[in-house]
Amino acid sequence: MPTPSQIRRFGVLGSGEVGQTLAKGLKTHGYEVRIGTRSPDKLADYSKSTGIEAGTFADVAQWGDALVLAVLGEAAMDVLKTAGAGSLNGKTILDTTNALSHEPPVQGVLKTFTGPNESLLERIQQAYPQAHFVKAFNSVGSALMVNPKIPSGRPTMFYCGNEAGAKALAASVIEKFGWEGADMGGAIAARAIEPLAVLWCIPGFLRNDWTHAFRVVRP
Repeated sequence: MPTPSQIRRFGVLGSGEVGQTLAKGLKTHGYEVRIGTRSPDKLADYSKSTGIEAGTFADVAQWGDALVLAVLGEAAMDVLKTAGAGSLNGKTILDTTNALSHEPPVQGVLKTFTGPNESLLERIQQAYPQAHFVKAFNSVGSALMVNPKIPSGRPTMFYCGNEAGAKALAASVIEKFGWEGADMGGAIAARAIEPLAVLWCIPGFLRNDWTHAFRVVRP
């Protein structure tokens, strides 16, 4: 597996707010970046303003040395299938997805389509065992994903995955993006990391507060 310093090209699968934000962040920090979508033409203005070329999921997945999966959780499996297993094998894939359902929140609490003893990361890792998924950037809104300015100090980005080299790349990106990384171990830890998205959303639904992040405080 390439070392973090050997990764030059990131393909971002997903053209929503999260995908666009992370693509721009990666480009700002020196990576070559392309962004994948079902309809590349719709990103003409984005590509013109950022210099980030848009392509299909399959083309971008094949091109990237490493990938970012930044789509709705319910679409993750379909997008990976469209990208093609051959273009995923052996690559680090930063997985930002959450298994959030479409049901309205109850007292600010969203429902998920996974149970307490499983995670979406584990599902997709099982489906594509030759790829190296790392859960990261799923527990904060896009406005704070890249180099957040928080007076109280650097926020914490929890991440997990089964492959040490893949996690090293994730840790490098997390550090470049101004976060303190917190390695939570293997893919099973996504069972704890993914619900952080539900917790993060509660202040937003209850008080319209969407600009906050988690931070581990040590004595």
